[in-house]
Amino acid sequence: MSASAVWQDWSCHVRLTVTDGATLDRARRLLTDLMSDVEDAASRFVPTSDVSRVNQAAGRLVPVARRMTELVDVAMTAAGATDGLVDPTVGAHVIRAGYAQDIELVRDRLVLTGESAAPHRANWHSIQVDHELSRVGVPAGLALDLGATAKSWTADSAAHAIAALGTGVLVEIGGDVAVAGHKPTPWQIRISEQAGEPGEQVGLTSGGLATSSSAARRWRTANGSAHHIIDPRTGEPAAGPWRTATVWANSALDANIASTAAIVLGEDAAGFLAERGHPARLVGQDGHVTTVGTWPGAKQVA
Repeated sequence: MSASAVWQDWSCHVRLTVTDGATLDRARRLLTDLMSDVEDAASRFVPTSDVSRVNQAAGRLVPVARRMTELVDVAMTAAGATDGLVDPTVGAHVIRAGYAQDIELVRDRLVLTGESAAPHRANWHSIQVDHELSRVGVPAGLALDLGATAKSWTADSAAHAIAALGTGVLVEIGGDVAVAGHKPTPWQIRISEQAGEPGEQVGLTSGGLATSSSAARRWRTANGSAHHIIDPRTGEPAAGPWRTATVWANSALDANIASTAAIVLGEDAAGFLAERGHPARLVGQDGHVTTVGTWPGAKQVA
């Protein structure tokens, strides 16, 4: 008999479901241990994390845990696959936009962004990774933000590790969904822009779904509303026609890379997704829904 656990972590909704309920406790430990490990490496809001130390020491290489080099490699691969649309060196731009603290401290509030100098243009090619000595560095004027890839990578990695226990599994971390193992019927996933809102239900049998949205992580500044998805080409929050993109792919990571790139690309998003064979659901700023490819509505995704 299946079993589930739901909790809050990383300021987002976490859901774990296994088809073999006897594995739930072990599965939860696997997931929470991995999330703790990733947080120690990649959280901008933990002063002692590897990413915080790298950003504080911009301009030189910093010794980090192997997990950090792994996550940086994932982020750089994402940047290369999207021609820099998903760029991990937007950290200073995110902070300048007002996202310097955990989202629960800034959401829907007036954030004073100050008059700090504009960061250098995002440039993922400038990241230095010394795999032999496990060191990472970014140039002065830039900072890392691994949020576009670390969460979805964690969902994928946890799902596959839990499936090795001999169970079908679904892992959801803040809109990034990964499934693995055997389940005779599709997993039922409700797609919505924010947790608890009405949405559209789809079935998922493999791979992952990811939703990127400018609607949930928002705050107010003296210059108007801002959000966390930065366009690396401008250094500002993406300002295209789409407020939410939900994408299916072979993994939650690939889905998240594509959904983030779609928000950044704006008007060219549908063509970008179709060219890569990613079924998708795009929600415009006016609430109008556009689907791409074989997005199934209430039918099976894949």
